[in-house]
Parts: sequence; C-alpha cells; structure tokens
Amino acid sequence: MTALADYETCPCGNGSAYANCCKPLHVTGHAGLGTTAEATMRSRYTAYVIEDAAYLLATWHNSTRPASIDFSEDIEWHGLTVINIAGGAGLDTSGSVEFTARFRRGEAHLELHELSNFVRENGRWFYVDGIDPVSE
Repeated sequence: MTALADYETCPCGNGSAYANCCKPLHVTGHAGLGTTAEATMRSRYTAYVIEDAAYLLATWHNSTRPASIDFSEDIEWHGLTVINIAGGAGLDTSGSVEFTARFRRGEAHLELHELSNFVRENGRWFYVDGIDPVSE
C-alpha cells in the first residue's frame, strides 16, 4: 500500500486533508453510518490511488466482489471529477455516482467515465457495479 501523509490534500478531490477526509473510512475498513454513496465512491477512488485492496474489497458488494485486486498494472491516478449524484444519502438504500477519473497507464493518458451503483445494507455502503453512462 502506498503511504499518504495525513496533511496532504486527499486524492478524492474534496479539498480536505486526507486525515479528515477518506482516511477515517480507510482506517475503519468500511463506509458506515453518516456516510453517503458519494463519500464511499470518493474513498474507493483514494483507495485505488494508495493501493488499499483490503478497503476496496470490504466496500465491494458480495454479489459482485472479485476474489482479489491486482495492482500490477503501471497506473498513476491524476484526478477525480464527480459529474452527477442520484440518491445515496439520508435514508436511501441505493444511490449512484457518475464520475470521471483521469489516469496514466504507461505513456497513455486516459480517462475512466463511469456510473457507479451503490447499495446500503446494515448501515454500510457497498459498490455494486459500474457502467459506461455514454453507452447506456
């Protein structure tokens, strides 16, 4: 796992220091009470940046969760932009977050555009799946 200093600006793009943003979720290992689908998505993006496979797996719904996560590809994350949020707060049991994430793989500069779907079970948010919103 790649270390991230507590005082550094969190990679999720919220503008807060990592210690006050995604780190509390990473430390507990789940996105629980008081968290939203958006905060869960942002914390998962940061987990990809710091290569925290345990957190990614813990916040992935068991119906779609892979057995493991491999960070062997040479990917460098360059930023996250949230485009739209539907549900995923308050008493909602589901929500979706549309975003783009910029990254570099080798010499190629790329962008992931996804509509991530989340469900809340027993007070915790879980990533279910992601689709390309352009092809839908």
